[in-house]
Amino acid sequence: MLMTSEWAFILDEADHLSEMILSSEQAHSLRKAYDAVYSDKELVAQINAFGRMKEQYEDVQRFGKYHPDYHTIMKKIREQKRMLDFNEFVAALKLAENDFQDLLDQVSLLISHSVSQAVKVPVSNPFFANSAGGCSTGGCGTGGGCSCSA
Repeated sequence: MLMTSEWAFILDEADHLSEMILSSEQAHSLRKAYDAVYSDKELVAQINAFGRMKEQYEDVQRFGKYHPDYHTIMKKIREQKRMLDFNEFVAALKLAENDFQDLLDQVSLLISHSVSQAVKVPVSNPFFANSAGGCSTGGCGTGGGCSCSA
């Protein structure tokens, strides 16, 4: 592939787009929420403990209810997850992550639809999936296997 002026222009525009995304309000909120979570030593310790518990949970899942610590680990993992989910900093981080993901989904849809309306783009938000020609329009590619109007 030869580098042409058109390719150079596309690369410059891609760099400009990434700079705009990184300087967006959503990116700033995500960085701020991330810093709030990971600057709290106690919260970081809880997250690390949850990570270790997740490893035990995965081990228990291999054997199911026949694992000797099944009930204990299942209860502990739910308690730790609930404790983390109710933490205001973790909740703010999750919201900031969702907002940033929505921004990335919107950009992906704009770029893909500038190429062709038929381009399928995986998005995390069902609102964007429907506006992009999702299953409700028969565009799922299963030939109606999912009960859409193909």
